[in-house]
Amino acid sequence: MKRYILLLSALILAIAVQAQRIPYADSTIVTKHSIAANGQKFGYTAKTGTQPVWDANGKVLATVHYTYYTRDDISNRDKRPLVISFNGGPGSGSVWMHLAYTGPRLLNIDDEGYPLQPYGVKENPYTILDVADIVYVDPINTGYSRILDEKADRTQFFGVTQDIKYLAEWINTFVTRNNRWASPKYLIGESYGTTRVSGLALELQNAQWMYFNGVILVSPTDLGLKREGAVAKANVWPYYAATAWFHKRLTPELQNRDLDDLLPEVEKFTLEELLPAIAKGSSISAAEKSAVIKKMARYSGLSETIISQNNLDIPTSLYWKELMRDKGQTVGRLDSRYIGLDFRDGGERPDYNAELTSWLHSFTPAINWYYTNELKYKADVKYNMFGPVHPWDRSNDNTGLNLRQAMAANPFLHLMVQSGYYDGATDYFNAKYNMWQMDPSGKLSSRMNFVGYRSGHMMYLRKEDLIKANEDIRQFIKKSLPAADQAAKY
Repeated sequence: MKRYILLLSALILAIAVQAQRIPYADSTIVTKHSIAANGQKFGYTAKTGTQPVWDANGKVLATVHYTYYTRDDISNRDKRPLVISFNGGPGSGSVWMHLAYTGPRLLNIDDEGYPLQPYGVKENPYTILDVADIVYVDPINTGYSRILDEKADRTQFFGVTQDIKYLAEWINTFVTRNNRWASPKYLIGESYGTTRVSGLALELQNAQWMYFNGVILVSPTDLGLKREGAVAKANVWPYYAATAWFHKRLTPELQNRDLDDLLPEVEKFTLEELLPAIAKGSSISAAEKSAVIKKMARYSGLSETIISQNNLDIPTSLYWKELMRDKGQTVGRLDSRYIGLDFRDGGERPDYNAELTSWLHSFTPAINWYYTNELKYKADVKYNMFGPVHPWDRSNDNTGLNLRQAMAANPFLHLMVQSGYYDGATDYFNAKYNMWQMDPSGKLSSRMNFVGYRSGHMMYLRKEDLIKANEDIRQFIKKSLPAADQAAKY
């Protein structure tokens, strides 16, 4: 009998432990905190938990984890802006902007963004929580979010359109539960998150009847705006120039100039000389080709020989390998300030992404520690920095034009784009190109704003840019808030 009881107890314990690997469909944990930020000291509430995703019949299919911060000393939350924050991947959790950018806590890194030990978090004195409440959302299979119904069709979650549709429904429920319908609302997305929020801006208007005041795109993707051929080959050149400038690979005449002075010159060369030269292909004259190659080499830090050997087409992977090859080093993909060391100096691409390994080094311990120790969210569910969301259906990506349509239909809706000059995955000049192609008539240009930073994909990892980028968001929110009783009309 005693043995039977022990076996039964062991079985119950095993079931309990197994059950903890699956998040609750609907849960909330609330904690109280305080912070000194932007010259103010105030208390705030953190609410972290899960909210279900239902099918049309009300059956729970999955759950989405979130962390929601509200400033405590607000008497009228109807006037208080709400920022809804997403990261990218598309299989990445919201950890990046949560713990390194806009949130009230900041992971332990140095002033340039490199990992420090002991791991952990500290106060973020530059958070935007002084001017807006924030909710960080982990799409399904990222962070602590999971599919709960093992029979659920995965394809209804993992795709450009599918992702936007279920998250729009989820946001509707979140806004209703938390009584934020009257609040001015903003979407912010980073990397693939820019695809997500660009599509959400229109989906929320058309299917949820929810209108926003602003969209912030941090290191945007192509947003479905095509740029094959000569455009794709030419548009990366300003990024190459910025990276070469950072690593001091330019001639003294260019190296001694300030980056903000140099880049407009390279952009002009890209549009007016390089793009037409590449488009001409074999019809270009020998003299013109030679002149263009000389300028390409001058602005990129590469040799004329390698540019000529590659027919004026230098893929980013080759650039990351080639720029510092003579020193036995590679440069990072998402942030070219980072240095990598390959097994061999030969080859056409780096062995690994130097910046990403550095980031995972510091972010992963910090987010796990933070949820357990400060937010009291304790579970055996693994926090997915990158979760299983593939295959991802990338068809029907019209998100850039969707955002334009949302702006056209909503005179209150403003756009700000933030890009790092050293980002080689979603480079800054292509981010500008997005805006030009979204609004070729220029009718919306007064509500579109681009800001560049001397950092990479996550520009906020560099302290100087963390301060500036948060202040840019703060000013964007203030600027895009309409005056009392101002009508939304043209």
